[in-house]
Amino acid sequence: MRHGGKILIDQLEAQGATTAFTVPGESFLAALDGLHDSNRIRTIICRQEGGAAMMAEAWGKMTGAPGVCFVTRGPGAANAMSGVHIAQQDSTPMVLFVGLPGERHEDREAFQEIETKQLFSSFVKWAAVIRATERIPEYVSRAFHVAVSGRPGPVVLGLPEDMLSAAAEARDARAARVAEPAPSPAAMAELAEMLGSAKSPLMIVGGPGWSSAVQARIERFAARLDLPVAAAFRFQDYMDNRHPCYVGHAGIGMDGKLAAAVRDADVLIVLGARLGEMTTSGYTLIDIPNPRQRLVHVHPSPDELGTVYAPDLPITATAHQFSAALDALAAPAGIPWRQRRADLRAACETVLTPVATPGAVQLEQVVRTVSDMLPPDGIVANGAGNYAAFVHRYFQYKGYRTQLAPTSGSMGYGLPAAIAAKLADPMRPVVAFAGDGCFMMTSQELATAVQYGLDIVTIVCNNGMYGTIRMHQEKSYPGRVVGTTLINPDFAAFARSFGAHGETVRHTDEFRPAFQRALDAGKPSVIELKIDPEALTPRQSLSQIRSSGARG
Repeated sequence: MRHGGKILIDQLEAQGATTAFTVPGESFLAALDGLHDSNRIRTIICRQEGGAAMMAEAWGKMTGAPGVCFVTRGPGAANAMSGVHIAQQDSTPMVLFVGLPGERHEDREAFQEIETKQLFSSFVKWAAVIRATERIPEYVSRAFHVAVSGRPGPVVLGLPEDMLSAAAEARDARAARVAEPAPSPAAMAELAEMLGSAKSPLMIVGGPGWSSAVQARIERFAARLDLPVAAAFRFQDYMDNRHPCYVGHAGIGMDGKLAAAVRDADVLIVLGARLGEMTTSGYTLIDIPNPRQRLVHVHPSPDELGTVYAPDLPITATAHQFSAALDALAAPAGIPWRQRRADLRAACETVLTPVATPGAVQLEQVVRTVSDMLPPDGIVANGAGNYAAFVHRYFQYKGYRTQLAPTSGSMGYGLPAAIAAKLADPMRPVVAFAGDGCFMMTSQELATAVQYGLDIVTIVCNNGMYGTIRMHQEKSYPGRVVGTTLINPDFAAFARSFGAHGETVRHTDEFRPAFQRALDAGKPSVIELKIDPEALTPRQSLSQIRSSGARG
């Protein structure tokens, strides 16, 4: 006989879980008791449930296994929803456990009571409440299967307090094993035929199921066919950005030549990406529902194919299986698009040349410095804000899983993601970029980094405002500023108050030595950049945006 908390943690061990992120709550004390006895699962204590859920999501990205998070009912679940939403839009496997009031008080609006299934079901793959202690293994097994199968994503399981503390006999479930769909020979033959008649093909990569092995196969296939390959929004690390066939980032601030290449492609091969709003420039580059391009859409979930765009060739397959099948695909005679690939690559390299922005600290130079100084396996995390446009434009990702960034555009993601990355792979350097507004949303997790001795570096781009909103505000209502001005702390002093290393950079020349000191500090570090508010985007100053809005 085991109590429910012990049964639950035993099931997580059976599924291969090694780390659980939590803000503890009295509603799941039995689960915490189970964690106390576990020598396989380490418990990471976080400072706010949003940060804990973001860490679990980033863990899922880093490892490919579901990130595990425990939060309490009511406000705890509400805070965690930000991380769960990131997991949904990023197709990241994750299991969130929510402690609930005991069943004897259900439907009385008991203390912090929520309706778990109704609250979460609109944006998770599966939400359920475990009401019988002996069924815990069944529910956990299903949760892990659902989280990693097809299009991966988050699962939420409610844990009533009395169910969790009750004792029962339960047989442990075996580890989840998921079927891997592969492309049919007929589909690959049709793809070969389409490429045989193509003049201007393009591949876009993204989505779930990637690995270093998949990256190597795609790079090999692209080189053999001289095929231009672009990365979908937030998937820039799926191919070495230095590869001659890599032609740029199909996301926010997409280069005009790449946008034209997407729009004018006669064969568009999309591997894993959903072709969301950001990758398609607001759904303007590909017609809905019938694309002008001959669309080959490859995705592990058949439910994703045809959801927005009707593909000419839908292929249900994982990135692993599809990339393996590409090895047998013959290159067309002559390859008529060689010059087009070369032109797109030249345009991509041109974009890497920094365009000077106003102010003493030039963020474009800072990002290029970080790109040059980090080793190829260095990890860069970021949240959302105009500063991220500089990171996406000027940082060169060299290998898979060196980028952690939210497709959902969630602020506050960079620091928690960096913490999870360092926990998952302690030997790799990890850097988080954040805006001042972005950093303050989860800055309390700096205490988590200090508690576990994680030598991550956070670069805070401080321009004293919510920059993205100010940009849109000035475009639509120039000169009518409201709600976007920020008063901030001294971020370097803030870091030192936690026991972290903190520095302030007021001139670009100061950054390189400051960054080296941070890398060598042996503990968490924060570098505050004093950014001129005029330096709002890589291509336009605040004044230019305001005047273009006034003219419009």
